[in-house]
Amino acid sequence: DDMSFTLATLKSAVQDYCESAETTFVAELDTFIQEAEERILKNVSLPVFRKNVTGNATTGFPYLATPSDFLASYSLALIIDSVYTYPLFKHTTFIRQYTPNANTTGPTQYYALFDDNTFLLAPTPASDYAFELHYKYRPASLTTTSGTSTTWLSDNAPDALLYGTLVEAATFLKNPEEAAQYEQRFSQAVASLKALGEGYGSRDEYRYDIARG
Repeated sequence: DDMSFTLATLKSAVQDYCESAETTFVAELDTFIQEAEERILKNVSLPVFRKNVTGNATTGFPYLATPSDFLASYSLALIIDSVYTYPLFKHTTFIRQYTPNANTTGPTQYYALFDDNTFLLAPTPASDYAFELHYKYRPASLTTTSGTSTTWLSDNAPDALLYGTLVEAATFLKNPEEAAQYEQRFSQAVASLKALGEGYGSRDEYRYDIARG
């Protein structure tokens, strides 16, 4: 697809499709775009949205902060004496049952997403262990750029971005039939984007990592 959008051209296209330049509607366009971007990112896993970051736990503290642009974990590696091991990703209830007493310390064997900003580790780190997180990240929104710049999504997934934004716009304008039509087009665009090479989604991928030593 040779089409791509800047913030200005996407906003203009949405207003043209919806035949609306009403002040309240125009004021919400950034929000519609951000919601569309979020839906695309949560539905599609592409290598371009993968990052690695290293950090350290705190002795006796069972939490580890996620990066500010974190969307989902692919794997979390515990590094001790240059040896990588991969704690298993579990639900927080499993962690609570496994270590009902947070004073239980040792090398991390399990981790869970406690909230959007924090991992919960078990056992509680007995040292300031080093970790390497391989994760899916949220790139900067088109709405944070100048009106003449593009993003990866607006260059490479313009249909998905347009129709996802139109779903939100039509819903705002209380046009359910149009929203349903745009939703169908959005789903088709997302399916095409997935065909570019979808990864493993939000499940933990430690089993597929290349061994390092």
